Amino acid sequence: MQAPDAFDPPVGEVITLESGLRRIVAPNPSPMTYRGTNTYLLGTRGLAVIDPGPQNPQHLEAILGALGAEQYISHILVTHTHLDHSPLAADLKARTGAQTLAFGPAQAGRSSVMQALAATGMAGGGEGVDTAFTPDQCLTDGEIISGDGWTLRVIHTPGHIGNHIALGWGDVCFTADHVMGWASSLVSPPDGDLTDFMSSCAKLQTDPWRVFYPGHGAPIDSPAQRLEWLITHRRNREAQILTLLHKAPQSAPALARAIYTETPEALLGAATRNVLAHLIDLHQRDLADCNSPLCETAIFSPSQEK
Repeated sequence: MQAPDAFDPPVGEVITLESGLRRIVAPNPSPMTYRGTNTYLLGTRGLAVIDPGPQNPQHLEAILGALGAEQYISHILVTHTHLDHSPLAADLKARTGAQTLAFGPAQAGRSSVMQALAATGMAGGGEGVDTAFTPDQCLTDGEIISGDGWTLRVIHTPGHIGNHIALGWGDVCFTADHVMGWASSLVSPPDGDLTDFMSSCAKLQTDPWRVFYPGHGAPIDSPAQRLEWLITHRRNREAQILTLLHKAPQSAPALARAIYTETPEALLGAATRNVLAHLIDLHQRDLADCNSPLCETAIFSPSQEK
């Protein structure tokens, strides 16, 4: 994992990452967003903006101010509908006339298990969901998007949220919040689904990526190793949860307090959602039983059949 202070770029300034690619960090730092949301500008004349970011006039002007005399924005791509990634798309569209593209609105891509949880009234935690966002064009897995001298491949990567996509640009991948270098991704039901998250990690492993550009934090120069770390991290957490369940049936909040002993109180809610995601995944795989309908306060125990 990258050192906490290794990435501290000037907020709002345009930084060239490589030929045809620039980044602007939005002014929304927090424990969930690190230094702020990374907005990427791809291209040399007709540009794609990847993740315009939160509703923030200062960031909107920073994006528009990055345009050269003959440059224009042709595409606004949203990797997922969390409040730190998608809300500025509407204002950017209004100022530029560019179309918005995404996998779909907030509930798109949600698994049947998470649909059932959402129907009970459970709401996601973490960054908050942009329920107002609807793209002009809904993208599909494997779809190719072409612009002025650039081409992107859509990779549906649900897990952090059902409508999450990564974008392949040659041997580069914009991984948004699925793979980051400074932290593991939050998986918070019913928007987050750990079963999907693990499948999406395996999906990203099938390409020989050179670099990952995440939604928050610094570029990841060893993509294969970082993916392996994420998978191992989740498997280790699963083993830890099963060990505790074998000692006594427990709820997600109790498990989170037992596991995340050094986590600040303000972040225990997110930690609890991560544990719940594991418990739901274990339940779906018949490795854990639940004493009630799935919910955050349900008591889980090891499956009697395993």
